[in-house]
Amino acid sequence: MNRPASSILVLNAGSSSLRFALFDAAHRKPPLQPHWRGRIEGIGGTSTTYVDSQQTQPNALVLDEERPFHAALEHIRGVIANHVPAGGLHAVAHRVVHGGSHYFKPTRLTAAVLADLRRLIPLAPLHQPFILEAIDSLLSSHPHVPQVACFDTGFHQTVPMVEQLLPLPYDAWESGLRRYGFHGLSYEYQAIALRKRHGELARGRTLVAHLGSGASLCAMRNLRSVATTMGFSALDGLMMGTRCGALDPGVVLSLMETGRFSTQRMAQLLYRESGLLGVSGVSSDPRVLLATEATNPRSKMALELYVRRIVREIGALAAILGGIDLLVFTAGIGEHNAVIRERVCAELGLFGIRLDAAANAAHAAIISGADSASVVAVEPTNEEWMAASHASALLGD
Repeated sequence: MNRPASSILVLNAGSSSLRFALFDAAHRKPPLQPHWRGRIEGIGGTSTTYVDSQQTQPNALVLDEERPFHAALEHIRGVIANHVPAGGLHAVAHRVVHGGSHYFKPTRLTAAVLADLRRLIPLAPLHQPFILEAIDSLLSSHPHVPQVACFDTGFHQTVPMVEQLLPLPYDAWESGLRRYGFHGLSYEYQAIALRKRHGELARGRTLVAHLGSGASLCAMRNLRSVATTMGFSALDGLMMGTRCGALDPGVVLSLMETGRFSTQRMAQLLYRESGLLGVSGVSSDPRVLLATEATNPRSKMALELYVRRIVREIGALAAILGGIDLLVFTAGIGEHNAVIRERVCAELGLFGIRLDAAANAAHAAIISGADSASVVAVEPTNEEWMAASHASALLGD
């Protein structure tokens, strides 16, 4: 394999997964696709796997049980050492879920910035601790390689104040309690890709559905965020794989009072035991639930609730936009699950949305029928390229 002399490493760390991609750093803007990518999944669980660009099937990986995430980082550092020439690591870009009320733009990482970001761990407990561990590890092992944090909250800084405010006493706003919005790197990439593919149509009333293990919607006007479903934390909005989405706060108060739930136990319930997994009792993966819904009423119920919550939020954001010109599905479920797309769109007849069944089944770029009042599209996301581009631009200034 012909390896570039210099590479930008992009790391995307989660509670049980670690993804990486290497982009050629020789260009002013990195190529759209990395020259090497890989991922470790199931970290800390009973089955950990590793797969990369040269493997078609994941391989089992045995990690240190006491420090599994650290061991996963060490494995990836070994892989990178084999694929990047000595001194060839130009920069590391990290997808950082939460920057709080201070960090929005891509930022060069220092010990002081890292300390600030540690204080935000309670706002994104599924991701932030592991991202920071990866940053800390690389600052220690590669102190001379610049690292850049790319914040998932950044894209939503264009939303009006009315969309950021929480209906709490005003001093909550002054202390930083507000709706931030997430999946910003994905939506930022969509703003670029949709303009190229759909031209002026994309500058109108565009609604993007980022449906993955985490899920949210973003309403765009002129390709800028004007409203989104996630708020103060990545728990808000849509029902997700293991996260509850929007929930009456009275339920939380009741559980804490009657069930004597600690804050830690409540976080475990809301972040890891709810959503599709919690309702179905089977899986957080819609593919598994679709395969079992005919025989398992809870699988069917979980899917119905999942679709209903998406439809409900699409309706709310469509009202803010004044209609929908372009509806876009992206991320793992949005890009690859034709059944979920069909079920969501079947409930949007009020907006005149109609799918072309064959195009939807083929995951075509445009899946709406000729008689649809709105264009419905499928657009792959590319958060890794977005992060690499930010690092390249920041370090090139």
